Amino acid sequence: MRNRMLEAGKLGRRSRTSHAQVVDELGRAIVAGTYAVGSILPGDAELAQRFKVSRTVLRETMKTLAAKGMIVAKARVGTRVTEKNQWNMFDSEVIAWHFDNGVSEEFLLQLYDIRLAVEPFAAGLAAERARPGDLERLNSLALEMAAPGHTTESLALADLQFHLAVADAAHNPFMHTLGSLIEAALVGMFRISTPPSQNGFSNIAETHMRIVNAIVSGDVPAARAAMEAVIVEGRDHVREAFASMTKVPA
Repeated sequence: MRNRMLEAGKLGRRSRTSHAQVVDELGRAIVAGTYAVGSILPGDAELAQRFKVSRTVLRETMKTLAAKGMIVAKARVGTRVTEKNQWNMFDSEVIAWHFDNGVSEEFLLQLYDIRLAVEPFAAGLAAERARPGDLERLNSLALEMAAPGHTTESLALADLQFHLAVADAAHNPFMHTLGSLIEAALVGMFRISTPPSQNGFSNIAETHMRIVNAIVSGDVPAARAAMEAVIVEGRDHVREAFASMTKVPA
């Protein structure tokens, strides 16, 4: 699985199609407020000239953004930016555009709300449904977190792979589709935190192995509790990191 937010900045924009590039630029501009909620986007002729694309490409771009709930076209009015509560916040691109705009404490904590609502239940399902291959992978990924020499990025990747593996071990396709939310929350936490050895992440392998042991034992309540503890700890790191940013030096 390609990890979109972890790989941000590594893929050149030249590899994108014209359609993808215009979607990205307009989407980021909408999230950033360059085109505010309720405002009307410039007309097709102006946008086609600005982005140096055909009207066909522009029409496909608008269809894509409309599918994400970000815009709506109205006859004789134009294309309007919709209210944020209509945006598809489960869409990986919409999440990534929020990161491009500078991740906020509120946004990250909202992601953790969703994780707490879903991932403990996924861990419980994994305790009921995980297959031998799932158990081997979870054990291997938890041990990988204990490997020496992790960078912040490599530990974030190992953490992400573990949580996605738990979602897969639940054997419910709806759980798998939440991967972008899990990724965003983890990437956000690691981006704003200090290196693992300095911020309490040194026990990350131990806390994740508790999840594995509960799943292997088929202990649904223990699996849920262990997952919840891991997510709460991550949420606490987010709060601590933002609190330290706002402290006024003595």
